[in-house]
Amino acid sequence: MTSAIVTADAQTDDTKRRRRIRPTTWAALGFAAPLVIYIVVFYVAPLIQNISMSLHRFTRRTFVTGDAPFTGLDVYKEVLGDPEFWSTLKQTLIFVVLSIVFQYSIGLALAVFFNQNFKLSGALRGAFLVPWLLPPMISGTTWQWMMDADNGIINKIIGVFGVEPVWWLQADHSLWAVIIANIWLGIPFNLVILYSGLQNINVDLYEAAALDGCNAWQRFWKITFPLLKPVTMITLLLGFVYTLKTVDIIWIMTQGSGSSQTLATWAYSMAFGKGHSSTIRYSEASVVGTILILIALVFAFIYLWVQKRDEERQ
Repeated sequence: MTSAIVTADAQTDDTKRRRRIRPTTWAALGFAAPLVIYIVVFYVAPLIQNISMSLHRFTRRTFVTGDAPFTGLDVYKEVLGDPEFWSTLKQTLIFVVLSIVFQYSIGLALAVFFNQNFKLSGALRGAFLVPWLLPPMISGTTWQWMMDADNGIINKIIGVFGVEPVWWLQADHSLWAVIIANIWLGIPFNLVILYSGLQNINVDLYEAAALDGCNAWQRFWKITFPLLKPVTMITLLLGFVYTLKTVDIIWIMTQGSGSSQTLATWAYSMAFGKGHSSTIRYSEASVVGTILILIALVFAFIYLWVQKRDEERQ
């Protein structure tokens, strides 16, 4: 009987020791707590609030009082039924796709160029980071001045070749104006990430390919580009998300007028009654914001699916 009691007490002590949280676990929780709190306060809570506002009819009064009536998906139907939404979505896709294609292509070309490690390559590479370091207000104002129809330097340069001045910031050409400016802003990001990826490729592979008779173009397509695929995927994903939600450079240059209006600038103008939208429409802006989040999530899941498929093949 006594031995049975002793055995039971020993098992109880073992159970208590197993349930006791180790000091290292407390330390891990302590380090993770600030990040978790930050994500909940600045990401999860605003996301929930945005979805809630898209399901209610908010006005200035109900936004203050908090008694906005529940409308379900009615606001979504109104936004999706608005012809302006579909034209803005088309302009958004053009802005995002062209920006990413040229940012990545030029960034990759520069990364391969600077990977040669020639004299002054470090200084020149640092100079290309200037657009990334400048505040968007300065960049937008600079491009706005450069694209001025009367005194802009771009029109003066193309005028040397006999080309008529282009009204870059007017309704018809404003989309191309903000695309050019956004490409200029995104090249440094692509350059830095892709250059880092090139540094991780074993140079022995290039030497072996050269001995086999491969020229520079073949080495790029057979070695560089395939081995850069993981870096390329994350670069394109981050570039897509950042470009999709771009407001600052567009708003500074054109205030989202004409063809330069994107879903992000449209939501901003509706939420704050700016630009061509003089009426504040909180719920409609929240709907557009939710749609932007869903589009970003779709591409994030595509990235995860491609990454998982590549891991399974390996």
